[in-house]
Amino acid sequence: MTKVFKISTQNSREMKTKFNVLVERDEDGYYVATVPSLPGCHTQAKSLDELIERAKEAIEVYFEATQQNEKI
Repeated sequence: MTKVFKISTQNSREMKTKFNVLVERDEDGYYVATVPSLPGCHTQAKSLDELIERAKEAIEVYFEATQQNEKI
């Protein structure tokens, strides 16, 4: 079963952005989150609460990496 969550994050400019996050459960029982609008942005966790926090962190890290790549 796939669930969709909306996650809000705040970037360094204090702008809030919402992202759709697809959540599935793998064969080992882990929850896996994928952010379709951010290629390669995904994470996993044992609980949904932990997954939501990790997904927020993955989104933030995605944008930090994007900003650093633009500086190069």
